[in-house]
Amino acid sequence: MRLNKHISDTGFCSRREADRLISEGRVTVNGLRARVGAEVGEGDEVRVDGSVLRPRAAAKGQRKHVYIAFNKPPGVTTTTESAVKGNIVDFIGHQQRIFPIGRLDKDSEGLILLTSNGDIVNEILRAENKLEKEYLVAINHAVTDEFLRGMARGVPVHGQTTLPCRTGKLGRFGFRIVLVQGLNRQIRLMAAHFGHRVKQLLRVRIGSVKLGHLKPGQWRNLTDAELRGLLPQRQDW
Repeated sequence: MRLNKHISDTGFCSRREADRLISEGRVTVNGLRARVGAEVGEGDEVRVDGSVLRPRAAAKGQRKHVYIAFNKPPGVTTTTESAVKGNIVDFIGHQQRIFPIGRLDKDSEGLILLTSNGDIVNEILRAENKLEKEYLVAINHAVTDEFLRGMARGVPVHGQTTLPCRTGKLGRFGFRIVLVQGLNRQIRLMAAHFGHRVKQLLRVRIGSVKLGHLKPGQWRNLTDAELRGLLPQRQDW
């Protein structure tokens, strides 16, 4: 098994984060500094910062990992870095080590998923999955049909044109937008292209998972049906 997958399977971090730890020399296998791309076998001792990683186990019929939906308030930063004040992990204070699936910028609010399963993060975020993400947005100017059509067609962001999306008007200053992308600050930059400033941005859905009545700062466990909706082919949770 690849070392980064072994680390993510223990719930310590995602595969990408594991590769970073390996490249920084913080991972050893049987007492020797590991290399990115290394393989490990049964019985190998893997340590991160000197601490042994233990495989995660669960009783029959139960999940090995945690999967939660969280209503992120504005001001909470989507990072696992403990040095960052107001980071999402410390805010939630879950008893298990969890990390976010994707991101939601500091000023935005609403639904974000977190898990202890590092192996699942890239599976969910993979572009070809085209997982829909739905947002309610308020801007500083009146929403016009021309603006909505322009947003839906695609806008230059980060040197590329955003993929076509769905939009709809919500009152004079609000609109709904459904994306299958997750570019950094995408909606804010798209609106800025038309001279508008986002005043409030609320994510209300990721795939089949809805924010519903979850209050800001609260979280809940995902249901089996929601997990199957995110990754229909996966059997091991």
